[in-house]
Amino acid sequence: MPKFTFRCAKEAAPIGARRTVRFRAAAAAAAVLSLVLTACGGGASGNGDSKPVVLTTFTVLADIARNVAGDKLIVESITKAGAEIHGYEPTPGDIRKASKADLILDNGLNLEAWFAQFVDGLDVPHAVVSEGVEPMPISEDSYQGKPNPHAWMSPVNVQAYVDNMVRAFSDLDPGNAAAFKANGDAYKAELQAVQDQMTTSLAAVPEAQRALVTCEGAFSYLARDTGLKEVYIWAVNAEQQATPQQITRAIEYVKANKVPAVFCESTVSNAPMQQVVEATGARFGGTLYVDSLSEADGPVPTYLDLIRHDADIITKALTAGVGQ
Repeated sequence: MPKFTFRCAKEAAPIGARRTVRFRAAAAAAAVLSLVLTACGGGASGNGDSKPVVLTTFTVLADIARNVAGDKLIVESITKAGAEIHGYEPTPGDIRKASKADLILDNGLNLEAWFAQFVDGLDVPHAVVSEGVEPMPISEDSYQGKPNPHAWMSPVNVQAYVDNMVRAFSDLDPGNAAAFKANGDAYKAELQAVQDQMTTSLAAVPEAQRALVTCEGAFSYLARDTGLKEVYIWAVNAEQQATPQQITRAIEYVKANKVPAVFCESTVSNAPMQQVVEATGARFGGTLYVDSLSEADGPVPTYLDLIRHDADIITKALTAGVGQ
């Protein structure tokens, strides 16, 4: 099996550049703290378990990684359920946890605007799980031409994530390489089944209503896979504040195309989309999940639940009243 190439986080070109200056002072302070706390080596979980510790940047990656790792590794997420990933600001506790990890996984594609500063100076291997995925470019606003980072919204892409994790975990723990490969193959079969189910489900949406209008432009890959037209208020949640022009643009599209329902994501306020609802008479179709899983007792405790939930919400909202 080929060795996995670990990338240095310094190579990333974060999309939230305007946050960089504000964050550098906090990152520098946290880095100093990390030097004091660097009892480096396994055990970021603090439970005394001798298994290697893998730290991911957000909950979606953690769930995927756990399916690949099985019971051979401890997998944790830096961010908690419900957290907004784009503009996350690491705490000294996050730095301490990272310094004790054996491997850090991030999505890449400029998703984690804070990540380069977060790992700067830490002597911990780092792997980019989106490596090999063909990115779709953002087509509008200040991020035009940059890669859309939400590649995990395609279960087909996540199969590449799994392959990257299998290689990274096998490099980390060669003795369990066969287990990681078997786990990865089994999980990829589940991913393909969910992909097929989602495609079949969304095929029921009539051609005239195949528009997915959301707050963030996070659904490019899902829309591509299912033949939907993606429309959004803002391109990336790093801004998190809709302008009047962005809201007006969404209103005009919904009116002109008689879009029956619109949506927003769980990690941001849906207030801007409610303005679209009030101005157009479209229904608010529901809350979609992208950047974070829910708690264990919530609607999307796993990645597969997330994809099923979103496909179901979209299908029901866009087909409501059809044939009546």
